[in-house]
Amino acid sequence: MARLFGTDGVRGLANADLTPELAMSVAAAAARVLAEHDRSHRPVAVVGRDPRASSEMLDAAVTAGLTSAGADVLRVGALPTPAVAHLVAALGADIGVMISASHNAMPDNGIKLFAAGGHKLPDEVEDEIEQHMGTGFERPTGAAIGRVRDVVDAETQYVEHLLKVTPHRLDGLKVVVDCANGAASVAAPDAYRRAGAEVIAIHASPDGLNINDGCGSTHIDVVAAAVREHGADLGIAHDGDADRCLAVDAEGNSVDGDQILAILALAMRDAGELYEDTLVATVMSNLGLHLAMKAEKIRLRTTAVGDRYVLQDLKAGGYSLGGEQSGHVVLPAHATTGDGLLTALRLMARMAETGKSLADLASVMRRLPQVLINVKVSDKAAVAKATSVSEAVAAVEAELGDTGRVLLRPSGTEQLVRVMVEATSHEQAESAAQRLAGVVSSVH
Repeated sequence: MARLFGTDGVRGLANADLTPELAMSVAAAAARVLAEHDRSHRPVAVVGRDPRASSEMLDAAVTAGLTSAGADVLRVGALPTPAVAHLVAALGADIGVMISASHNAMPDNGIKLFAAGGHKLPDEVEDEIEQHMGTGFERPTGAAIGRVRDVVDAETQYVEHLLKVTPHRLDGLKVVVDCANGAASVAAPDAYRRAGAEVIAIHASPDGLNINDGCGSTHIDVVAAAVREHGADLGIAHDGDADRCLAVDAEGNSVDGDQILAILALAMRDAGELYEDTLVATVMSNLGLHLAMKAEKIRLRTTAVGDRYVLQDLKAGGYSLGGEQSGHVVLPAHATTGDGLLTALRLMARMAETGKSLADLASVMRRLPQVLINVKVSDKAAVAKATSVSEAVAAVEAELGDTGRVLLRPSGTEQLVRVMVEATSHEQAESAAQRLAGVVSSVH
């Protein structure tokens, strides 16, 4: 049987794959595992959600599951995922539950669990929770049943935390923020205004059905058009649960996660905050980021694709900045997970501090054209061992030299090999990628 917990919690079509019964079972099992680990007190859980309609249903189910197993619940309502992680630590809770499917379409949903301190729940604890699901247990009765309390100032607590760790006020900046009709629809405009910026909020009126619908970080052209229309200095685009941030400059040109990482790395280095002058990114980061960091004498460490691997490397080395091209940026000194609002505040603070435009700051890195082709194969292992493939890769690498890069990566879930080539021109990258894809597809 497949593992219930994926790389980012439990996901599925709400009320079909991810049912209230399943949500209740996950929550009850989590409370029982916590109680078994520490019998000194009754477990306390923070429960938050995004605004999609099914999140209301799943919030009720999760709350019922936790309290039925004897855990007290602190409900924080519709808030970004990083807010829930922060509040787990700030409120001294034992576990956090975020109900969201992030950038996915409205019908989907998910359950993400955080350990004490707001950290991602270790795989072994997730496995233990899964083992407890569906097994009988002695239900508490009377006063032993968990209690529920709404934290009425949850959003205020989170925003005040963000403001405390923003190094420079944003007075004079005009920003358009696309909230994706998601969890940051209140918190993001509030935080940016209180930091001093003039804020134009779009897609900040969630109705339960419109989350991520033609807006947010997966539709960057929308915020770009709004920036040009309003003559703003920049635009910020969040996803449904606001754990990521992408940007556009005053002309509407996109500034992706790699460019944001480059800007923040230089800012933190200049402030003495970049531990060992090291940045952590994934193998899919653009070669332009590698070249820019090399020129600035900043070491770039790479991990497998996925924010969990970035987090692991940050924690293992004590590093202070990491992230992904998708806009997941982690600043461990201030957040235990990717935080789109924190990222945006830091980005705008750098603009305000230097007096430079976002285009000027982003110019430290030139994005090299990147072509990605997914090749269907019959045997991924055979491709990895094929001499014809290794020889073809070596030939392309020799052709590109230091101005390009090749990455072949097997899919973790399908019989696919992802062929990625970066080069100084799109035509060169496309030609090389097509050649390699042809060699890969010929392996039997």
